[in-house]
Amino acid sequence: MRRAGGRVAVRVAVVGYGYWGSKHVRVLSGLPNVAVTVVDEDAERRADATRTFDSTPVVPRLDDVVDDVDAVIVATPPSTHAPVAQAAVAAGRHVLVEKPLATAAAECEALIEAAAAGGLVLMVGHTFEYNPAVAKLRELIETGELGELRYIDTARLNLGLYQRDVNVIWDLAPHDISIINHILGRSPKAVSAWANRHGNTVMEDVAYLQLQYDDPELSAYVHVSWLDPCKVRRVTVVGTEKMAVYNDVSLNERIRIYDVGVTEDASQETMHTVPVNYRYGDIVSPYIPMEEPLAVQDAHFIDCVRSGRDPRTDGTSGLDVVRVLEAAGRAVRAGHEVPIDDRPHRSAVSPVAAGSSNGHRAHRAGAGV
Repeated sequence: MRRAGGRVAVRVAVVGYGYWGSKHVRVLSGLPNVAVTVVDEDAERRADATRTFDSTPVVPRLDDVVDDVDAVIVATPPSTHAPVAQAAVAAGRHVLVEKPLATAAAECEALIEAAAAGGLVLMVGHTFEYNPAVAKLRELIETGELGELRYIDTARLNLGLYQRDVNVIWDLAPHDISIINHILGRSPKAVSAWANRHGNTVMEDVAYLQLQYDDPELSAYVHVSWLDPCKVRRVTVVGTEKMAVYNDVSLNERIRIYDVGVTEDASQETMHTVPVNYRYGDIVSPYIPMEEPLAVQDAHFIDCVRSGRDPRTDGTSGLDVVRVLEAAGRAVRAGHEVPIDDRPHRSAVSPVAAGSSNGHRAHRAGAGV
């Protein structure tokens, strides 16, 4: 870090000027005492970055600037996350890696160990954990307002961007798995998964996951799709007392709390009649402050770099999500529920396509996403 006007300036290299990388550059450029450099091997992307941020240095390789920065944000394709992050850590730089942290649990473990050995910050871009609406969901669960949890249902659908190196599970499900882990404060123990290819012959573009927990009364369901005409970003939490819906595409009612539910009808003596009664009540939409989650996340990263504090979404939280993704791939291939392996292991890198027989690593480490 260097001083600018008497204050410490953090120098950050953003590797990959694609969808997420360009957003990081925009956010970081607006933070005080942060100096940004764009890294991308693609000449067109570099030209685009120069046009948009004309005073920001732009270089083709991380090696060109790694000695002159304090931290690196990795926004390259998922299959390159681990090697780019490892290169940054090896150079003694703090790292924020876009989701998923890596494409194998063994890669995550190696990154965690290397960062810890170097006394470096390792953070994963689970952006939605920095969303005030998600914080409200967690509060509703922790305070018991919803009662005992029964299930969580998430949907992340769009006519989306097909990725070249991962399928829809690895691309979209990390968001919802990280949200579920965050609001529950725990990870699942087993997963079932179904995925198929509809718009192409290479990568699965529609998938469903079912997550199971130690509590047999609780399940979570994740639906992701690149092939849907409607943009949906929704999390539904169902409890015994109330239900809550987080709708990220809503402009003014991102959280709705429904005082509705069902109760068993003890008077019913046979299964030929409906065994429950429905209960209807108020619908409340609490105030949620408007904050850009990515801006909150990146500011938190810069603060951790300056202070040395552990980030909220650290390497371990990234590892927890990748373990679920790996298990989902095994479940797709097996056709049945599989346990989530939480044992430390340092094995060969697993396929990144989580069930696809045609997964490949199509990008070099310096490419944009």
